[in-house]
Amino acid sequence: MPLNVTQKLIQSHLVSGEMTPGTEIGLRIDQSLTQDATGTMVMLELEAMNLDRVKTELSVQYVDHNLLQTDYKNADDHLFLRSACQRFGLWYSRPGNGISHAVHTERFGIPGKSLIGSDSHTPAAGGMGMLAFGAGGIDVAIAIAGEPMYVKMPQIMGVKLTGKLPDWTSAKDVVLEMLRRYDVDGGRGKIIEYYGEGLDCLSAMDRHVIANMGTELGATTTVFPSDQKIQQFLQSQDREEDWVELVADEGAEYDLYEEIDLAQIEPMIACPSSPGNVVRVQEVAGKEVNQVVIGSSANPGLRDFWIVSAIVKDKVVSDRVSFDVNPTSRQTIENLAAIDSAFLDLIHSGARFHQAGCLGCIGMGQAPASDQISLRTMPRNFPGRSGTADDKVYLCSPETAAAAALTGEITDPRRLEDIYTMKYPQFVPPEKEIINTDMLVAPPDNNSEIELEKGPNIKSFPEFEKLRDRVNVPVLLKVSDNISTDEILPAGTRVLPYRSNIPAISQFVYYMVDDTFNERAQAAQEKFGGHVIVAGENYAQGSSREHAAIAPRYLGQVAVLAKSYARIGWQNLVNFGILPLEFANPADYNSIEEADQLELVDIRESLRQKAPIAVRNVNKDLTYKAQYSLSDRQIEIMLAGGLINWYKSRN
Repeated sequence: MPLNVTQKLIQSHLVSGEMTPGTEIGLRIDQSLTQDATGTMVMLELEAMNLDRVKTELSVQYVDHNLLQTDYKNADDHLFLRSACQRFGLWYSRPGNGISHAVHTERFGIPGKSLIGSDSHTPAAGGMGMLAFGAGGIDVAIAIAGEPMYVKMPQIMGVKLTGKLPDWTSAKDVVLEMLRRYDVDGGRGKIIEYYGEGLDCLSAMDRHVIANMGTELGATTTVFPSDQKIQQFLQSQDREEDWVELVADEGAEYDLYEEIDLAQIEPMIACPSSPGNVVRVQEVAGKEVNQVVIGSSANPGLRDFWIVSAIVKDKVVSDRVSFDVNPTSRQTIENLAAIDSAFLDLIHSGARFHQAGCLGCIGMGQAPASDQISLRTMPRNFPGRSGTADDKVYLCSPETAAAAALTGEITDPRRLEDIYTMKYPQFVPPEKEIINTDMLVAPPDNNSEIELEKGPNIKSFPEFEKLRDRVNVPVLLKVSDNISTDEILPAGTRVLPYRSNIPAISQFVYYMVDDTFNERAQAAQEKFGGHVIVAGENYAQGSSREHAAIAPRYLGQVAVLAKSYARIGWQNLVNFGILPLEFANPADYNSIEEADQLELVDIRESLRQKAPIAVRNVNKDLTYKAQYSLSDRQIEIMLAGGLINWYKSRN
C-alpha cells in the first residue's frame, strides 16, 4: 500500500499498537528536547526515577525561557541544568545560545528521526521531515529513560499546496490562513501533512514556521517531506550527511483533505486574544500600534529578520513604536551581521536588540504598554501572556510587522509599494552559513560521580498518593471553553522563576482567572481532601507546561470534569493522577455551579472495569455520568497515582 510521509515515520518507529485512528500506539523516540522552563522539572523527575544515563540517541537541554536574571533564581536554575546534563548525559545549550526549536533544527534535527520535547512547539521539527511531538515533561523524562512515547493514533490530514506565494506574503500567512479556517481546535486528533507543488516555494525554515504553529491548531504534530529544500538547508548547515529523502509514495492517501492555493494568500493577522481569531490585515488596517516584536520560535529563520531589515533600510520607525528584535539563535545573529548591512539597518531604524531566546513570547520582558496594540511574529496571544494584563496582541508575518513599525499603525504591507515606492525585497540565502557550536556543551563520557547543583529555590519533586476510591469535594472553579495553560498557570517574570519549586509556584494556579484560588484550594484540601474543576471544551490548550497539572495536584485537585480536552493538557492530567473526566451529556455542564459538592464513589473499581463513573451533585441531588478515554496502561498509571509512581513500581 502506498504510504504518505506520516505513515512512513510512524511505521518505522512503531513498537506497539496499530495505525488505526483513535487507538493507542507506542513509538520509539530517537531524540529529546527540553527547555529551562520545563526542563528543570524533567531533571528533577529523572532524579526521582533514579535514572543513571539517557537512553535516547541524543538529548539536548536548552536555556531559552528564563533568561532574565533579576535575582538568583534563574541563575541557580542554569547551574542546576548544566549539572543535570553532566549527570544524566545530555547536551547543554548555554543561556543566550538561542531558542530550542531554532537551534535544534540548525544543529541536531535529522529527517526520519523521532523527537519528543517538553515544549508544545516541538512539532516545528516536522518542517524538516521529523516525527516531532510536544509533551509534558514527565513524558519526556520517560522517553529519556528509554520507554516508548504513547499517543492516540491521529487521523492524517493532507493539505495540498499549489501555486506560489505572492510578494509581501510569507509562510506565516499560510499557517494563519489554516487557523482562519480551523481555529484553535480544528486540528485536534490530527496530524497535518503538507504536500504538493506549492512546497517548491517554501524553504526549510518557512516550513518550520508552519509546523511550529500547527500546535495552535491543536494538531498532534505537523509533517513535511524531506526533499531537495531540506537537503539545501542541511548543506548550508554543513550537515549534508544527515539528509535522507523522505517523500510520500505515488498514490498515497489521507484520512482528510484540504487544499490551499498559495497564489491566493493575502497578508493575514490573528487579533486579540486567540491565534484562531484571524482576519485579513486590510480588515483591521489603521489601528494605532505601540509595539512591534519580530522573532520567536514561530519566525526564527535568517530570512525572517533579513526581510524586516530590508524593508526598514534607510528609514526610522515611528516614534510611537517600540521596535523590538527578539533573535532566535546566536548563529542567526552572526549570519545577519555578515549579510551586507542587514544588522546595521535594523539598529539604525530604531530597533531594540535583545538576547537570543524566547523572552517576550513567554512574557519574559518586552511587555507592551497598558491597553496598547502590540504586533508580534510570535505563535500565541492568549490574554495576559505578554506580561500586560489588558494586552492587545496581534500575530502577523515579518512583512506586516515591519510595515506597522514604519507607519505606526496596522498596515497591509502591500501598501509600502505606494507609501515608499519600494519593491518587495528578494532574499537570497547564503550557500553556507556561519556555524556556531561553541555554546553547545557535550555530555561527558563518565557521569557517575557528578552531583546535582541545587540552589535554595530548587525543590525535589513532591510525592503523590495513590488514587482514592471515594471523594466528596467542592467544585472550586467553573471555567468556559478553550481555557489555556497560560490561564491555569501563567508564565512571565513573576512566575517562571519558580518552575523548579512546586510549593512556591502553586500560589499562582488559576491566578489569571481567580486570584483567591490558591487560598481556597488549601482550605478545601484541609477540609475535604481536595477539589474538582468543571470546564467547557478544549480544556488546557496551548503550552505543554506540566506545571498546569502538577501544581493543581499539589493543591489537592482530584479530577477535572470537562466537555473535552486539548491533547497535551489531557495527557498531563493522567500523568499526575488527576482524573480527566468528560460529560457523557455535555448539557450537564450547565447545571453545575462553583461551590457545588461533587461525590465520586467506587472510582478504582470503575476504572478497572472501564465503566463510567457516577458523579453526584450533592447540593442539587443530581447524578451525572462521567466517561473517560484511557488505555489499560493509563488506567494503571491513574491507579498508581501518576506516572512516576507507576514507573518506579516497575523498575
